[in-house]
Amino acid sequence: MIDKTSLWIVIVLLGLGSFGLRFVFTGLIGDRPLPAWLLRHLRYTAVAVLPGLVAPLVVWPAATGGTLDAPRMAAAAVTLIAGYVLRNVIVAILLGAVTLYGGLALMGQI
Repeated sequence: MIDKTSLWIVIVLLGLGSFGLRFVFTGLIGDRPLPAWLLRHLRYTAVAVLPGLVAPLVVWPAATGGTLDAPRMAAAAVTLIAGYVLRNVIVAILLGAVTLYGGLALMGQI
């Protein structure tokens, strides 16, 4: 267990780092137009965050002790294919959730 002093030092440093990253864009260069190359790369930030959050939950799920399982892989595949074909994030997420729930029910894990 981490002692309280170290914990608060980490929390404060992470908070300052987070503030600093946001301040660079809003405080220092917020009143100037950004270069086209930077805007082009910033468009993909939101698209990269969701897979970065979800991928570890699919590949190393805590529910299975960190081993791959068929329902989660099938749900990820259905979500990717539905998102690519339908171009609708909400429908893709819903189809993936239905696939995961159905796969877990078929495997007797619910």
